[in-house]
Amino acid sequence: MTRQRFTFNRLELAGSLGDLGTLLPLAIGMILINGLNPVGVFFAVGLYYVIAGIYFGVPIPVQPMKVIGAYAIATGLPSSQIIASGFTIAVVLLVIGATRAADLLGKYTPHSVVRGVQLSTGALLMAQGIKLIIGTSRFQALQQAAEPYLSVQHIGPVPIGIVIGCLGLLLTLLLLENKKLPAGLVVVLSGIALGVVIGTHRGFDRLEFGLHLPRLLPFAFPSAQDFSLALLILVLPQVPMTLGNAVIAYADLSREYFGENSRLVTYRSACISMALANVISSLLGGMPLCHGAGGLAAHYRFGARGAGSNLIIGAVFLLLVLLLGEQILAALYLMPLSILGVLLVFAGAQLAMTILDMMSRRELFVALLMLGITLGSNLAVSFIAGLIIANLLRSKKLSV
Repeated sequence: MTRQRFTFNRLELAGSLGDLGTLLPLAIGMILINGLNPVGVFFAVGLYYVIAGIYFGVPIPVQPMKVIGAYAIATGLPSSQIIASGFTIAVVLLVIGATRAADLLGKYTPHSVVRGVQLSTGALLMAQGIKLIIGTSRFQALQQAAEPYLSVQHIGPVPIGIVIGCLGLLLTLLLLENKKLPAGLVVVLSGIALGVVIGTHRGFDRLEFGLHLPRLLPFAFPSAQDFSLALLILVLPQVPMTLGNAVIAYADLSREYFGENSRLVTYRSACISMALANVISSLLGGMPLCHGAGGLAAHYRFGARGAGSNLIIGAVFLLLVLLLGEQILAALYLMPLSILGVLLVFAGAQLAMTILDMMSRRELFVALLMLGITLGSNLAVSFIAGLIIANLLRSKKLSV
C-alpha cells in the first residue's frame, strides 16, 4: 500500500511535534551548558528535517546523539570537543555506510535484538518523560527548578509540573485516536498557551525580528587534542548505540510502519544521511545529529504518515531561526518541560510495544535481558550483549 508522500493536515502537524520531548531538552542543555550556537543548532535541525523528508518521502526523526549530548552536559565539555565529535562520527558513519558494513550488521542482527533495542529505548524514553513531569531530569537539576520557565512552581503543595503532566497525560489518552483534535497538537498548543500566560518570558526583552543567517564555523576549528578526546570519550561510546538504535532498529521500524514507501530508508542510507547531517551541523556550530527508533515512534504515534510532517517541523525551526536568531530560545522556553515529558511517555510506550509480535520464550528473554542491561548499564552495552546472547541461544543445548 502506497501513501501520498507529502500531505499537510492537522495530523501531520501533530505528528511533526511528537519528538520535541527528546530534541529540546538536550539541545537547550548543550546551548546553555556547553556554549553551542543556538542559530547553528536549530538551523541544522530544521534543514535536516526538510532535506531528509524530501529525499526519503516518509517521516524521518531528527534527534541529538544522546550519549554525546548527555555526557557533554553532565561534564560541561567545551563546544570545540562537541564539534569535533560531530566531524569524527560523520567520518565513522560514512565509512560504515559506504563500505556496506551496516548492511552486513543488519543482516546478521537477530530479530530479538532489534526488538530488545526498541523495548529498551522505549523504556528509557518513558522514564525520561516521567522525570520531566516530576522535575528530576538532569536538565531540571542543572536549572535548579522543575519548571524553570514558569513563574508559578506550585499549586498548593503540589509541584505545577506534576499537575500539568497529569492533565497532559489524561488529555492525550482522551484524544489519542481523535483525528479532528489530534492529541499531540492539542497538548503542545495547550502547553504553549500556558507558557504565554504564566511563563517567565525569559529573553522576550531581547527579541529583535530580522533576518538572522547562520555563520560558517562560528567557533575556531577544533584542535588535534579536541579530536582525540572526542573520539575516546564521546564517539566510541556513541557508535554502538547509533548502529543499534539509529540504524538497524530505526530502519526496521520504518519498514514496519510504512512498507514499500520506506524503500529508501536502508541501513546504508541511514548511515550516510547522518554522516552528511553531522558535517553540516558541525560546520554551523551545532550538535551531533542522528535518527532513532524512538523519534520515529513518536512522530507515528501522534499522526505523522508522510514527509509533510518533516517539512512542517523543519520549516518551523528554520523560520524561528531566521526571524529570531539567537533569541529563538525565548520562543522555546514557552513550552513547559512537563508537556515534553508527556510526549516522551507516549512515544516510549509506542516503541516498547513493538515486542508484541515476539512469539518464543527465547526471543522474549533476549529482549527482556537487554532491557535489564540497558537499565543497569547503557544501550550500547546492551546491544553488544544482545548480539552475543541471541546467537548463543541458537544452540539447542541452551534453554530459558
